[in-house]
Amino acid sequence: MKKHLALLIVIAALALVSAGCKTHEEGAYTPQNATQFDTENKANFVLMDPGAQRSVTCSGIQQTTSSDGRLQIAANVRNRENRRLQVQINCEFKDEQGFVVDTVPWQTLILTENGQETVRFESMNNQAKKYTIRVREAR
Repeated sequence: MKKHLALLIVIAALALVSAGCKTHEEGAYTPQNATQFDTENKANFVLMDPGAQRSVTCSGIQQTTSSDGRLQIAANVRNRENRRLQVQINCEFKDEQGFVVDTVPWQTLILTENGQETVRFESMNNQAKKYTIRVREAR
């Protein structure tokens, strides 16, 4: 009986050791859910948190190009609530492939009750072809 028990313990120990030493040899992995939560790569106007999503909207965006080729953006940002809001807004200018070439610093925007403000952004160089306007709650 003791011999069988000792034999079972040795077999179990060998099974654990051999299972722990296995390596994964299939090569590189592809990213999982690569298109999930990538709104900033697709949309021109994004809201960065639930508070901004509930309270702010964009009623229109105007895109023009200056004489020297720089991208100019004007966005009508609207307060959807009957209370004064303080948010932060910025713009990331991107090249044709979607890589950021210029970022405008976050600025504070105060929206009156149900009010609308036009916010303007201009890229620093003529490489910008796309953009993303980002809005978040001010902290």
